[in-house]
Amino acid sequence: MAGFILNGKKVTAAEDMNFLEYLREQQNLTSVKNGCGEGACGACMILVEGKAVRACIFTTSKMNGKEIKTLEGLSEFEREVFSWAFAKAGAVQCGFCIPGMIISAKSLLDVNLNPTKKEIKTAIRGNICRCTGYVKIVKAIKMAAEAFRDGEIYDSEQYKGKIGERLPRIDARKKVLGIAEYVDDMKVPGMLYGSALRTKYPRALIKSIDISEALKHPEAEVVLTAKDVPGNRFIGHIVKDWPAMIAEGEETRYVGDAVALVAARSKKSLSEILNLIKVEYQELEPLSSPAMALAPNAPKIHPGGNILKVEKVKRGDVDEAIAKSKYVVTKNYSTPFTEHGFLETESALAISDGDGITIYTGGQGVYDEQREISELLGLPKEKVRSISKYVGGGFGGKEDMSVQHHAALLSWFTKKPVKVTLSRKESIMVHPKRHAMEISITSACDDNGNLTAFKAKIISDSGAYASLGGPVIQRACTHAAGPYRCPNVEIEGIAVYTNNPPAGAFRGFGVTQSVFASECNLNLLAEKASISPWEIRFRNAVEPGQVLPNGQIADEGTAIKETLIAVKDEYDKSKYAGIACCMKNSGVGVGIPDIGRCSLAVIKGKVHIRTSAGCVGQGLGTILMQIICDTTGLSPEQIVLDPPDTLLTPNSGTTTASRQTVFTGEATKIAALKLKEKMLTQSLNHCEGQEFYGEYRGITDPINSDRQNPVSHVAYGYATQVVTLNEDGKVEKVVAAHDVGKSINITNVEGQIEGGVVMGLGYGLTEDYQLNKSVPTAKFGTLGLFRATDIPEIKSIVIEKNSSSLAYGAKGVGEITTIPTPPAIQGAYYRLDGKFRNKLPLENTFYSKKKN
Repeated sequence: MAGFILNGKKVTAAEDMNFLEYLREQQNLTSVKNGCGEGACGACMILVEGKAVRACIFTTSKMNGKEIKTLEGLSEFEREVFSWAFAKAGAVQCGFCIPGMIISAKSLLDVNLNPTKKEIKTAIRGNICRCTGYVKIVKAIKMAAEAFRDGEIYDSEQYKGKIGERLPRIDARKKVLGIAEYVDDMKVPGMLYGSALRTKYPRALIKSIDISEALKHPEAEVVLTAKDVPGNRFIGHIVKDWPAMIAEGEETRYVGDAVALVAARSKKSLSEILNLIKVEYQELEPLSSPAMALAPNAPKIHPGGNILKVEKVKRGDVDEAIAKSKYVVTKNYSTPFTEHGFLETESALAISDGDGITIYTGGQGVYDEQREISELLGLPKEKVRSISKYVGGGFGGKEDMSVQHHAALLSWFTKKPVKVTLSRKESIMVHPKRHAMEISITSACDDNGNLTAFKAKIISDSGAYASLGGPVIQRACTHAAGPYRCPNVEIEGIAVYTNNPPAGAFRGFGVTQSVFASECNLNLLAEKASISPWEIRFRNAVEPGQVLPNGQIADEGTAIKETLIAVKDEYDKSKYAGIACCMKNSGVGVGIPDIGRCSLAVIKGKVHIRTSAGCVGQGLGTILMQIICDTTGLSPEQIVLDPPDTLLTPNSGTTTASRQTVFTGEATKIAALKLKEKMLTQSLNHCEGQEFYGEYRGITDPINSDRQNPVSHVAYGYATQVVTLNEDGKVEKVVAAHDVGKSINITNVEGQIEGGVVMGLGYGLTEDYQLNKSVPTAKFGTLGLFRATDIPEIKSIVIEKNSSSLAYGAKGVGEITTIPTPPAIQGAYYRLDGKFRNKLPLENTFYSKKKN
């Protein structure tokens, strides 16, 4: 038994247990988040005797006699200051890390109310943020310090919600105060705890599964195996190749495969029950690389073989053009698997209700979850209701089923609520990663540096299951040649199944990999042509009306040259600077149905935004609010954002492909125009109970369309980034110029750029998801994620040129921000030491031995 003072009250812990578990499960303090449970992420920061420490590394007995404070224990004035500062600065995106950040900030500000930027970064070094890039968090802490010095908040700014305004995020306050409800914060009466028994081996024959002893455990509610699945056991986004559980007589395909499911009456007993399940394996040699999987006579991972998808892009006669070119460069490149590192691990709560089921999730598309769970349970879609809670980061890593289907299956059998939450170790092992790729690039130009041909072959490691591997290799191919005029293009991409963890969607969606290779190649071509890396890009950059490498005609809003001009001075004045450009689509495109939908419901004098478009930290709700306010003249106080819910909100597709601002933004604009028209003849109050529906359908052409100039995507964003190094090889500054069309909220745009740049720095310099014969070896603390003390100066330059009426001219900016950073870093190092690096993370750099 341990006694301590918690938020000013004397409390006693009856048993010795993990202190984070105690705070969350016994005291119901939800500001203290479980981001890793390994003492690495800082999401569970608390104050012990005034010092910020991680709750997850202590037990209740270690706290005996201590005075402890969580965010809930801060004074009302402190809560107001931090809420104002973090919202105003734009320091809140997904929000999961923010309560821990504030505890670290308070620990600093209690002893230093005039901290430097360096002191602030040092204070929050133990807190990882994967969304913001830390820039605006540092700014927010500076602002909070000023307010505490003055004893009050000076802010008289009034917001009208107009487009272009720096409107604070509508969900910022809840996230700052730790009262925004993520799935694992939820508790309901009679709730069971679920988990999966995972295979011991990435590839093994399951000879037998014995659950008899597990069922005898007094806390076991149910133990399920593959034969218990009532519907289609194989699910998947596009290809239905991913079994909910592996059956006896089948082979496992990766270490995340589930062999059995358990629902227990207590969280503590889960591991005990799982350990009682006896599985007889016949271990088999895993196919740990595409080369092994493509070898003659290689075992088939799936019945159809080991090739998931082959994509080809072809324009002109590449071989003839190369033969006639003045300068030609051919190089091979290698990029690794990487982990998303979102702060909130996967969690789902399923509640069976008679002949249907409701599931609370933190994924990227409630309608995807509804469809796949209904197929698994053999239920009509309308019997499955999926509701999104707050999402603690996604970046593509929460598009696939991870825990949702397992929670639903357990709840369906027990007829009780079941919550399934992955530990960080499971999360790192289970969900799809960024694809590792091997890439060969040939770039050619004439004697003036004008591009003549581009040829590439890309081999993608798709891991055990399809996930989004097909579209990823397609996008890697369609964007590889960059935003340049190049009349002859030939690209082949092959996505290969292996026994590695699946690879799927990740910010940049394959373009991060192929553009790293093509932009590095371009520097060598510039060298041969005796022109600068900046010049070869500017000379070949597409202008409105010209043809992109995929054949699409660049529209009037194309501003790649403007981004190059914006960074030229910075590039020219820096001795060790690298530069890279890219383009990135908004929307799924390539002929696939792509629809944005929104309904505006007037309830009790307020307009409720109803769309299934998920907010994973990008601030979509705030963007939609500004579109409505600007269109109708209503004020932000009159707008409410409802959560994505398959019962109430129309299907607006997955949050992916930088599409929601464009597609759901346009749908919201259409709905708002209908509301505006109605309000010409009656007041908002007289619209009570009415709904105003908007829908936007993007019409595009299929890949390799026979049209001379197909429309592959409804919009493209363009970017140029410059990275500068000091003499030691440390990144000093990143200048990121992004063509965003029209900035709905400049603070949001800057936050996306800053966060994407820092993610790109990690991808280029420190991040690597290591595997040993297909088994992950990483922990959260060894992934190489950038921390606050690692970030350089980041300068965002926002280019607004687009006059399109589509979503008021806005283009997606979520993914493109990460793409140019790694090749720009590579170019900077090439100028520093003359070594041409062709592998990520870059080797022999200032950061090579500095992985966090």
